[in-house]
Amino acid sequence: MELTVHGHCDPAFAAVREAFAAGFASGEDQAAAVSVRVDGRTAVDLWGGPWQRDTVVNLFSVTKGVLAACAHRLIERGQLDPEAPVTRYWPELTTPVTVADLLAHRAGLPALRAAQPPGALFDWAQMAAALAAEQPWWEPGTAHGYHPVTWGWLVGEVLRRVSGRTPRELVAQLGLDLHIGLPLGQAHRAAPITAAPLVPPGPGEPGGELLAALADPTSMAALAFVNPPDLLTPDLVADPRWRQAEIPAANGHGNARALAELYGGLACQDLPGAVEERSAGRDAVLLGHTRFSLGFMLPGELRPFSPGPRAFGHPGAGGALGFADPDARLGFGFTPSRTITTLHGADPRWRRLVPAVYACL
Repeated sequence: MELTVHGHCDPAFAAVREAFAAGFASGEDQAAAVSVRVDGRTAVDLWGGPWQRDTVVNLFSVTKGVLAACAHRLIERGQLDPEAPVTRYWPELTTPVTVADLLAHRAGLPALRAAQPPGALFDWAQMAAALAAEQPWWEPGTAHGYHPVTWGWLVGEVLRRVSGRTPRELVAQLGLDLHIGLPLGQAHRAAPITAAPLVPPGPGEPGGELLAALADPTSMAALAFVNPPDLLTPDLVADPRWRQAEIPAANGHGNARALAELYGGLACQDLPGAVEERSAGRDAVLLGHTRFSLGFMLPGELRPFSPGPRAFGHPGAGGALGFADPDARLGFGFTPSRTITTLHGADPRWRRLVPAVYACL
């Protein structure tokens, strides 16, 4: 199975290549890519299976970290004040929340109570208006809960109003092979996604509480993941409407190389807002322990994606991952075609790849 692995790997990082190839040998991966940048240079750039060098894949919530990078650009330029009320930029929003709390999943708007009309998922104006009028599920700033889909429209609308550019345009300005949706004419570059069945947690194991909440269609957790109802569309990520829309919490497309380049660059900058913990503790939506900075997830009990004490980034549903470790000046990207759904803990492929990377530093 070693022959399915292509690309470049610095000899000092041979253990990463071995760990990556082990995923194909075990059958965990049919196609995937991993990339590592250290101190501004590429140490690992590997892909395997039927993929080509420029293959891209849907990134799911890894997209949030990409949009967060755009937010930090605007903060660094003085165009966006994280401590300002969101209404300074978006007067129609009825929820009294600061930009910082919005970025850190403290706004209390993880879900819409009223079922949205068909097609709402792909309609920016519809979703922005619905969220502007929604009443928060908790007092903003007093608790945190992961906003799995609404975060993209909430943050994206603020960035759009501040910059005059859509999230798609802001991400394009990064100059990387990262996209909100997928540009017209590039569908041939997108790898299909295959899903492994969810293995439900056993009695007393973490994740059981969330699974029970998701079974109740009226719960905040369930509504956060399935409203708009278009989110239940079979094979949604291959739907042309999904690829043409701007859903910047979930429909980013890219590859491991671009993620490593993004986070490798961030790791070499002074970004206190990316590192500083703004939310920590029990997550009101995921019902486990999570940590967030301004727009980025921080490693924690629910998603232990890096041993670095100041690492920041974002995982995605099914195992995609991008993160920066400023202490190691490290950028990491991993993109699989086969999603493995875990309600709690690290993706099994992270457990092989991430320790191998750190062992080579």
